Amino acid sequence: MATTDISAATETTATKTISGSQAVLEAFIAEGVDTIFGYPGGAIMPIYDALYDYHDQLKHILVRHEQGGIHAGQGYARSSGKCGVVFATSGPGATNLVTGLADAMIDSTPLVCITGQVYAHLLGTDAFQEIDVINITTPVTKWNYQVTDATELPAVLAKAFYIAKTGRPGPVLIDITKNAQLQQFEYAGYTPCKHIRSYRPKPIVRKEYIEDAAAIINQAEKPFVIFGQGVILGKAEKEFKAFIEKAGIPAAWTIMGLSALPTDHPLNMGMLGMHGNYGPNVLTNDCDVLIAIGMRFDDRVTGRLDKYAKQAKVIHLDIDPSEIDKNVKATVGVWGDCKETLPMLTKLVESKVYPQWVSKFKSYQEEELKEVIHEELNPSTNILTMGEVIRNLNELTGGDAIIVTDVGQHQMVACRYAKFNQSKSNITSGGLGTMGFALPAAIGAKFGAPDRTVVAIIGDGGVQMTIQELGTIMQSEVDVKILILNNEFLGMVRQWQQLFHDKRYSFVDIASPDYIALAKAYKIEGQKVIERSDLRGAIDTMLNHKGSYLLEVMVGKENNVFPMVPQGCSVSEIRLK
Repeated sequence: MATTDISAATETTATKTISGSQAVLEAFIAEGVDTIFGYPGGAIMPIYDALYDYHDQLKHILVRHEQGGIHAGQGYARSSGKCGVVFATSGPGATNLVTGLADAMIDSTPLVCITGQVYAHLLGTDAFQEIDVINITTPVTKWNYQVTDATELPAVLAKAFYIAKTGRPGPVLIDITKNAQLQQFEYAGYTPCKHIRSYRPKPIVRKEYIEDAAAIINQAEKPFVIFGQGVILGKAEKEFKAFIEKAGIPAAWTIMGLSALPTDHPLNMGMLGMHGNYGPNVLTNDCDVLIAIGMRFDDRVTGRLDKYAKQAKVIHLDIDPSEIDKNVKATVGVWGDCKETLPMLTKLVESKVYPQWVSKFKSYQEEELKEVIHEELNPSTNILTMGEVIRNLNELTGGDAIIVTDVGQHQMVACRYAKFNQSKSNITSGGLGTMGFALPAAIGAKFGAPDRTVVAIIGDGGVQMTIQELGTIMQSEVDVKILILNNEFLGMVRQWQQLFHDKRYSFVDIASPDYIALAKAYKIEGQKVIERSDLRGAIDTMLNHKGSYLLEVMVGKENNVFPMVPQGCSVSEIRLK
């Protein structure tokens, strides 16, 4: 996308003289922004000075690290369905956003990040805290732009929000030099952007492709739907449910698609991928028609591509044309917003049921229940499992909580066993797998959905990467429930070392601080659970406590997550043990 086209029409209105910094905040208010996550510094100080006069209109959450700020922005966006907004200063402040930008880019999360920059006349001189943030962030943003003249700001910011939120969402970064922040100019008001030349957020839906897809589906004997976050991002949960119910097709989800369909829906067959459910993985290589909706055939879902669904006709619905045929060749590619394409497809598909085909999934479910799930959720030993913690959490929340997971074994266990009744309830780092994501993302998620219970489930490795954000919780008084599943290992790496590297446990033992004492230092109540008899009561105490609460549960040190598709294997080669 060209970075030179910043046109956005502004209406002819009475003008007033304001600063570039004020123009930024006026744009936020016009766009409906209510919360900003950020950390001040020298190069962004004029914007923070202007924010002093806008505190009754814009809430600012002071994070403890810029990475925490951008992950909080992601959590806010994912729970609210709105655009997250983040502030950072120049130099290290800007570079500390890069991991979160990459995470948001690959997981299609709408963000507008504002970074301060040195004065325009100092650009290229290696001035104090100067960094070429535009070139650094180009690969991990949907669009970025540097503003050196305040008169550009209304149009640039309108374009930024439009690009971040439309089509396949993603992060946008606007770098503003200090002189542009201070510059006074004649401001004629703010007009949201509705069109950019050469940018088409929604591809034109081709009716003939819908018809071709419907014809294939109507002839299928063993159709299978796999769905991802595109259903959620497209706000198409109702349309998706109507489609599978009319067509009678069993469906399975990627971890980013989790919660788009209620967990207990009779056609919901579970999770795909490396640690997904047995049936959905095996039967991917048995179905005759594979219908992919709002997912991108990530390698963690497909396993070996040369052995993936070769027997099936593939129908791929996606808003991003670049995803069609990228990894898996589609028999029919349907471009477009699934909120628009799914009703068109539903109208043309025949009303059917596939009792024998669905029973195949059920038989695999029963085998997995017997071999894996029962022992994980109801262990026969005195060692606590992550699965039984999630089971108790399900029972006490009724599947109505937002669950934010970090990255590792606990993430896979939570995604496998957590129950969800409503959309936008599963928040995790999917494509990038960013350890340290959960704690700050949970803060943002609570601000994005203040009326819902938010539980951050984190491993003892990931929590130590962003644990300073307990200070953000303390100062903002946000109500986040923190559940640390402590196995005294970097568990997922250890599992791989056990299974594929002859138990050569190389630097995966990780020591932890006294989390309860640390939480209390941040004025957060907490409890540590070692015995099963204390588990349920402790989770209940956490959920009913007024304000944030930290619960640490000691789980089995060498418990593994199964089923598992070993790297380099076909999805049908999934192992139960």
